[in-house]
Amino acid sequence: MLPRSVNQAGHHLRTALDLAAADVPVLPLRKGKVPFGNCRACEGGACGGRPHMKSAGTCQCPAVCHAWAAATTDLSVITSRAWESAWRQAAAVAYHPAGAGLTVVDLDNTQAVAWARETLPATRTVATTRGEHWIYRGAMQSANAVRPDVDIKSRMQYARWLGPGTGTMTGLPPAVLALVVKEETTPAPGEVVSSLPAGVTWDRAVATGCRHTEQYIRTGLERGLALVRSHTESGAASQAFGVARFLGAQHAQCPGPCGLNAIGWQITAAAVSVGVPEAYAQRAVANGLQTAERGAA
Repeated sequence: MLPRSVNQAGHHLRTALDLAAADVPVLPLRKGKVPFGNCRACEGGACGGRPHMKSAGTCQCPAVCHAWAAATTDLSVITSRAWESAWRQAAAVAYHPAGAGLTVVDLDNTQAVAWARETLPATRTVATTRGEHWIYRGAMQSANAVRPDVDIKSRMQYARWLGPGTGTMTGLPPAVLALVVKEETTPAPGEVVSSLPAGVTWDRAVATGCRHTEQYIRTGLERGLALVRSHTESGAASQAFGVARFLGAQHAQCPGPCGLNAIGWQITAAAVSVGVPEAYAQRAVANGLQTAERGAA
């Protein structure tokens, strides 16, 4: 019987070949579940990096160098002599999400998973040691710690292959895209600069076709605005997206008009008041209202 390490290495290589055949770029990970280090010629960026990296160079090194940028679907590379030693030492298989047209929302604990279930559209999920990977169709910028224990892995990153997962994969939603845009902290008094129209507020005059009572609308809106304003350090734009989506969905069955533009302006103003750049706040709110509209269609 072959030693366990040899059996495991063969298993990782077979997994990699299956993924590559499905057009998923792969690379081996060493002990500690991290990429193999660069060869001497590539150490310290001396080679300039792979052509498709952020610091694009002309490196065509056949070894498993440059971490995520080594990922490939080329079967001749994966089975090459240059990669042979890496597979013998491999502890896991990784893949490049963006190379497969995917984005992975890495949820690192049960609290992060609970947040995703309340906030993000359902999609393909893969169980991890501590949490879950939520996988969406579409590539985007990667970012770590977009909120507590949540990372985005897509371009210029790798994700560990943990199996195909369960559920139906859906398209990359605005709520995930919104997570990677840096939000400003609360500015100093007097430094909020906004071109938002002054005094734009919702009232019954702009909602003649709404089926809800005025008290119902005002109560929900004030609660939503309070939630946005409570995010004084970070997360206000994501909260604005969620509030806009929630309030917009309440009017899905109304004959209209319901004054959603006025509601949107108030949510945007609340986000701007805690330091969110105005253009980004407007996009977040517009995306939230549009998502609610699509959900009702």
